[in-house]
Amino acid sequence: MRHGLNGRKLNRPSGHRKALFMNLELALLKHEQIRTTLPKAKDLRPQVERLITLGKRGGQHARRQALAALANDEAIVDKLFTTLADRYKNRKGGYTRVLKAGFRYGDAAPMAVIELVDRDPDAKGKDSGPTAEKATEEEAEQAQA
Repeated sequence: MRHGLNGRKLNRPSGHRKALFMNLELALLKHEQIRTTLPKAKDLRPQVERLITLGKRGGQHARRQALAALANDEAIVDKLFTTLADRYKNRKGGYTRVLKAGFRYGDAAPMAVIELVDRDPDAKGKDSGPTAEKATEEEAEQAQA
């Protein structure tokens, strides 16, 4: 019997699975839209919705719970408690949507796009890694020092 067993194992040990979902939560809250496999997106949805509800609740305890769930990333937690909490203050749930996005070329895994409802299109790809502009800025800073 499988009473009380929820969530998929995704063929990973529990620590790896926990780290995977923490990184997916951070990416989704930062970029407001990510592309991943369909089973991961379906399992990610309730976790992100719970975090947004924490942001709407506000308060010190909720902020500490969010920090624990999001690897102490202050910037994302601030976004969660200010921008996203204000955006969804009148919505009673359903902050995310999962859209099927075909199949991956290499292994034919079903892909999906998970995004925040009423998302900010400018947040997509923001601070997602090194760019040519950032490299030149860092070189200029090092030259000044």
